[in-house]
Amino acid sequence: MPAVENNKEMVPLEHYVELFHKLDPEEAAARTACAYDAAQGCFCMRLLYEDYRVFWPEFRIECDHSDALALVNIPAQILLIRHLLEGCASCGSGAFLPYREMPWGDVYLKPFTGRCLNRAAFTFGTRLEAFRAAAAKTPAVPLKHGDASYQIEVLPGYEIRLIVWEGDEEFPPNAQILFSDNFPQAFSAEDRTVVGDLVITELKRKM
Repeated sequence: MPAVENNKEMVPLEHYVELFHKLDPEEAAARTACAYDAAQGCFCMRLLYEDYRVFWPEFRIECDHSDALALVNIPAQILLIRHLLEGCASCGSGAFLPYREMPWGDVYLKPFTGRCLNRAAFTFGTRLEAFRAAAAKTPAVPLKHGDASYQIEVLPGYEIRLIVWEGDEEFPPNAQILFSDNFPQAFSAEDRTVVGDLVITELKRKM
C-alpha cells in the first residue's frame, strides 16, 4: 500500500486500527455483507467503484489500481474501518434525504455545509464541463437535477446524489448532496460528512 502523509489524520487512524485488531471478522462479514476470505485474511470491500482487499488483523489495503483513493487517503481508510466496526448492509427505499433531515443533521449542518456543499459548489459549479467529464470516467448515473447531477454509489447499497448549479453574475454556484435514506443505519453524522468530502475529492482527482 502506498505511503500516506504523516499528518493530524494519523492519530484517529491509529485509534481505529487498534479497534480493528480486536474485530471478529466473521461477525463483521455477516453484518456488513463484506465477504471475508479466511485463507487470505482479508475483507473484500467496494468504495466509490474501486474494489479493495482489507487485511485483518494487521490492517493493510490492496487494490489492483495503484491510484485508488483509499490507498493514499486516510479519511477513506478510516471510513472503511468504521464500516467494518459499526456498519451494516442495507438497502434504501429509493428515497433520498438532505443531510439536515437525518439524525444529528441539524447539529452538524454547518461543518457539512462548509466541507461538502460549499466545496462542491465552488469546485464543480465553476467548471461544469470538467465536472461532467470527471463523472463520465466513473459508473455514476447522470440525473436531470440542477445544471449537472449524478447518482454515485459510495458503498454497496449506499448512494448519494450530487447536484450542482452553475454560478452567474447574479448568483454564486450552489450544490446539494442527498443521501439514500438507509444512510442513518450505518453512518454517523460525521461519517456522512466524510462521505461527501470523499466523493468530492475523488471527482476532483479525475478533473
